[in-house]
Amino acid sequence: MIEQDTIKLLRECDAGIKMGVSTIDEVLQYVKSEELKKALDECRDEHNRLDKKLQELLDKYKDDGKEPNPIAKGMSWIKTNVKLSINESDGMIADLITDGCNMGVKSLSKYLNQYAAADEESKDICKKLIKLEEQLSVQMRDYL
Repeated sequence: MIEQDTIKLLRECDAGIKMGVSTIDEVLQYVKSEELKKALDECRDEHNRLDKKLQELLDKYKDDGKEPNPIAKGMSWIKTNVKLSINESDGMIADLITDGCNMGVKSLSKYLNQYAAADEESKDICKKLIKLEEQLSVQMRDYL
């Protein structure tokens, strides 16, 4: 049970990191504020650092991880591009990022509870990812 929950939690974290990095990459070209760009770059870098640790654990369990849900990813891409085609402001970017962070925190918290038997190292990565999303959401408030 521990190993199964661990792998399932790692997969969900993997999908979450990929979704977060993808969203940040999508909006960066529209960012006007250097401070906002810096915050997004730093968050993306931190996602990538967590991903490195996560991939090592997935390799340990001989698992390939998980891609984000294609429907969710497609809907996110459409929402992002439609909203930014109408309004390319930093405020709109902050709004989109905040929504994404909130969805990430909600999903990851659900999986952390659902896969309670996961090992502590995997839970720690999930908690760090949740904290990262929460911090970015707070940073976005200055741009809303």
